[in-house]
Amino acid sequence: MPETDAIATPCVKLCSIEPLSGLCLGCGRSMREIGGWMSYSPDTRAAIMATLPQRLARLRAEVRDCVPD
Repeated sequence: MPETDAIATPCVKLCSIEPLSGLCLGCGRSMREIGGWMSYSPDTRAAIMATLPQRLARLRAEVRDCVPD
């Protein structure tokens, strides 16, 4: 049986959607992106993954700013 290529994913198994942004706190993807991930082309997945570090940094800064000390 031929080996299939694994689909690249940024999932870190820490699935929690931040309600204001609608982004996952674990990977930074939107619900739409998570739901459509398997149907995206490798190029589309790579393009989304390239944006995730900046999304997560912005998201974590925003969430931290909203949490009272």
